Amino acid sequence: MAPLIARSFFNTNSIYKTTMKLKTLFVAAAVSLAAFVANPLLAQCAAGAVKKDIALQLYSLRDMFKKDYETAMKTVGEMGYTAVEAAGYAGGKFYGQAPEKFKADVEKYGMKVLSSHTAKALSDKELKTKDFSESLKWWDDTIAAHKAAGMEYIVMPWMPTPKTVEDLDTYCKYYNAVGKKCKDAGLKFGYHNHAFEFQKIENKEMMYDYLIKNTDPDLVFFEMDVYWVVRGQNSPVEYFKKYPNRFQMLHIKDHKELGESGMVGFDAIFKNIEPSGAKHLVVEVERYDFAPEVSVKKSLEYLQKAPFVKESYNK
Repeated sequence: MAPLIARSFFNTNSIYKTTMKLKTLFVAAAVSLAAFVANPLLAQCAAGAVKKDIALQLYSLRDMFKKDYETAMKTVGEMGYTAVEAAGYAGGKFYGQAPEKFKADVEKYGMKVLSSHTAKALSDKELKTKDFSESLKWWDDTIAAHKAAGMEYIVMPWMPTPKTVEDLDTYCKYYNAVGKKCKDAGLKFGYHNHAFEFQKIENKEMMYDYLIKNTDPDLVFFEMDVYWVVRGQNSPVEYFKKYPNRFQMLHIKDHKELGESGMVGFDAIFKNIEPSGAKHLVVEVERYDFAPEVSVKKSLEYLQKAPFVKESYNK
């Protein structure tokens, strides 16, 4: 019996030692976990890239929003975008929704309403007479709707190509007037470029430069679309330096998904972004190599992983 008793005692002692070792390991793991949770930076590093403050121009998913507004909005929020820029204003509504509901829907999916692309071009008569009072009346209800939706910015997404310097100058005065209305209502007004603005008008001055020089910086900012600047054979960085603090918003766009074409040079743009005055980045994807929602997600992931893109430009 003695050997059996000894063997039984030995096994019990071994189990005790193993149990104590496991307890020590569990305590150490618990302490490490507590420290990890208490340090947001460690948690963020483990989860991957820090979530960056990046908005989406909803025109990127235009067909999805036409087909199923609710699902489209949910998809954008689940991707990880932090804000939206609308492109569906008509008749006092956004994508057919009352301003207050649109705001609530955006916030329901963890985002904020940042801006809207909203256009009102001048008529031929207004250009000829230089009296754009009728168009300005249209802006009264429009600005009120945007304010109710929680917008910070209203952006003119395009303009008909002016034929003369005189017409371009009329548009500058018009934009100043709209900007004044927006400012009085607590909003900011801006202009979004394409490529045609980088042509000379009447063989005199480049249209984009004329717009910047002849609009009031207190009333009109510029949402630079970096892709269209490059397509217009110009450098976004040179414009940052030439006109500091005029570009509060940047449209981050490529030929298709961000970073795929190699033509835009995002690393140089972001490394030299400071003079621009940019506070907000807005992704736009107009053409796709994948399903639109996949392309839009890939574009966000490109910026999230890019070491040259800061967490936020509005701090």
